[in-house]
Formats: sequence, structure tokens, C-alpha cells
Amino acid sequence: MEVGFDTIGNATVICYDKKPILVTDPWLSGTAYFGSWMLSHEISEEQLEAIRQCKYAWISHGHPDHLCVESLRQLKAERILLPDHYKGRIGADLQALGFQVQVLPNRAWTQLSDRIRVMSIADYNQDATLLIDINGRLVVDLNDAADRGWGNLVKNIIRQYKTTFLLKLGGFGDADMINFFDEEGKRILPRAHEVDTVGASMATVSKLLGTKYIVPFSSMHKYQRSDSIWVNPYITKVEDYYKGFESKSSEMLPAFIRYDCEKDALEEIKPRERQVQIYAPEAFGDDWAVLLDEEDRKALREYLGPIQHLATYFDYINFRVGGKDNIVELAKSKFGRGITFEVPKNSLMTAVQYAVFDDLLIGNFMKTTLHGQFGEERLYPHFTPYVAKYSDNGKARTREELEEYFKNYRKQAPIDYFRHLVESGSRYAVMSALRTDSTAYRTISRLYHFVKAM
Repeated sequence: MEVGFDTIGNATVICYDKKPILVTDPWLSGTAYFGSWMLSHEISEEQLEAIRQCKYAWISHGHPDHLCVESLRQLKAERILLPDHYKGRIGADLQALGFQVQVLPNRAWTQLSDRIRVMSIADYNQDATLLIDINGRLVVDLNDAADRGWGNLVKNIIRQYKTTFLLKLGGFGDADMINFFDEEGKRILPRAHEVDTVGASMATVSKLLGTKYIVPFSSMHKYQRSDSIWVNPYITKVEDYYKGFESKSSEMLPAFIRYDCEKDALEEIKPRERQVQIYAPEAFGDDWAVLLDEEDRKALREYLGPIQHLATYFDYINFRVGGKDNIVELAKSKFGRGITFEVPKNSLMTAVQYAVFDDLLIGNFMKTTLHGQFGEERLYPHFTPYVAKYSDNGKARTREELEEYFKNYRKQAPIDYFRHLVESGSRYAVMSALRTDSTAYRTISRLYHFVKAM
């Protein structure tokens, strides 16, 4: 193929301009989330070789099904391209491992070859979108990202192209924590069972953005640990994207395609589906019977204690390890709201050591019980974003650090940012991180009312 792209793997696009130029989020083999996830389909040797020969690799975010170091080591890429995230954790980590890193300017085009250019858009949830112009055709790689202030920009760019492709995660939650139990020990049915509406939701997103084609994306995995295979009935399979899909403005394409951006010709790729082989947790170092020691409990306190926001909403976080409770007290006043995470020691302490708590949540072998009054979002907005996004990746733990964190993303596109806060109802989540006497708080308050009136 002279110029075009392939979609393959979990969230991988291979872009060609006479030769392989760019690969996104290469997860080529192995597992993710402490052995919980496996790839759902094989990647052909032809495509594996093309991926290895790509000049650049772009990483959308730090989840291991998108940032796989073992896969990156197989590449001959000159540089790893990254979104411009606050504090640049991923870049620093990859440079420490010997990779050549280039941070792409936010919301600006970067030329990679004669006929390929890209625009990277970072958002405050530590996700990123990549727009790929391939010979005048536009690929909108949303991977796991949702509109957090970039919607108007992307829609305006899409309008400039005749042929556009939306690549986006679909489904209702198995790519996040859904392993919830009530206080009597009964599992709570996850919303992820609503797979019959995936197609309808994808059609809605495509209509809002204005894309011509939709490609199922970023959800091509299965569970293989004996303590997480319970999730497999709830994963979003390729065929689920077509259920409920009706649209007069867009077309759902196969998940794995080769598209010629010179002839506008599509060829379906039909990789072999992989069968699940079940592994015991011990295969990944997890023994559910092992207890924490005092050093482990100290590490948990030192990990969670500095995240000031937690104490404003939670009384305690309990880690049940080896059947024994280990309580991290957060608030001085007792109001009976907390979380119990039941989890094996090895994966827990590894997540704490490397600040990757999201990997525990998404692995869905850790059992979560909520105590007290919680909204429908459960761990959102007061736990997961503050621990896994702002603290682990953004290194923002105190109120002052959070203010600087959001200020960084706010200044990239102030009007889009404020409009998003109003439209999404997330204004409280951001403003709660700011001191009420701060300039940022007053600015948001004024602009909130201004934008609302527009």
C-alpha cells in the first residue's frame, strides 16, 4: 500500500507513506493489568513487522494496554511521541529506560512525512486524542478519551475533511472498575451488561462529531486470570458495536481494516480470535493468602495520606489482604463513609510502589465494597481521578498542586475548557480542587456564568 492505514490489536493504528511511518499504542503480545488482560485477536506477522519498522510510535496514555514497554522494546522507532501532559511523567519514565522521546505540541499539527501529519490533544484526565491526516483523509483516534474540552476543536477540524474515521472505545465499563460488592458480600451487577446499546451510543458520538465512518477500537481484550474471568460475559466484543446501530450520517466498518488513502479502497483484515487460557493469580505473583506487614501498611499510609482531597470525602480506605483488614484513616471526623479494597498483596504493593493504582481497578480482580452514601458513579469523582489521574500521573496531591495542575490544562484552551465544565456538569469536580479564595476559583465562577449565558 502506497499511503493509508491499518487498524489492528487493541488500539493500534499503523500509518503508511511508502513505508511504515507511525504506530499508535502498540500492545503486541503478553498481558496487561497484572496478567488480567490478554489480546482478543492475533496480530499477523506482516503487521507485526510493519509495526517494528515504524519511524514513530505515539502513546495516548499510561495504561498498560496502550503503553506496553515490552512492545516498545521491539520497535525500531526513532522517537516515541507523547501528548503534552502536566509534569510529563510518561516521558521521564521512558527516557529513564533509554527511549528517545518527543512531546508533541498541544493542539498543533506536526508533520511526520510528506503525506502524514498529526495533532495531539491532551486532557486533564490524563487521556489524549490523536488526529491523523493521511493524504487528506482524517483518522480521529479517541482511544479511551472522552470530550474534556476538545470537542469544538475536533468538530471544526472534521468539517474540513470529506473522508473521516472515528476510532473509539465502546461499551459500558469493563475498561474500568466494575468489580463491586455490597456489604453483604454479593456482587453488584455491572452496567456493562447493557451491550445491546453500544451501537446506538457510537452512532450518537459519530453524529455529534460529524465523522463519516466508525471503527470499533480500544476494547479488543479478554480476561484470563481465574479471579477476573468472571468479567468476560461483560466485555464489549466486536459484534456488540453493531447492536442498536442506526445512522443516516455514518457507517460502522469492521474493527480490523486496511484503508488505502490514495484509492479510497477498504480491505477487511480478519485476524484469528484468541481463545482464553485461564491462569491462576499465582502465575503473576499474587497469592491471596499472603498478609501485609507493618512496612506495607506504612507505605499505604504514605501513598494515600498526601492526597488531601480524599480526607474531604472519605473517612477511611480499608485494604483487606489475606483476609485481614488494614485501615488507612483519612479524616478526623467520623462520618462512616469509606471503601474496602480486597486485593492480593503483590499487585497492591506493586501498584503503590510504581503509582499505578488504576491498574488494580481496571484489572477487575480486586473486589470493591463501598460503605456509606455514594452516588451512582461510586468511585467518581472523588476517588479514582484524584488517586489514579491527578496524583499518580500528574503528581498533584495538595490543593495548591491541584490548582496548578488544572491551571495548566485550562490555559491551553480557556473557553473550550470552561464550556466543557458547564456542559458536562464536572464544574464541581474541578472547582472542589481549588481554594475558594483563589484567583482560579473566582475566574471559573465568573466565566461559568458568562458561558452559561451564551
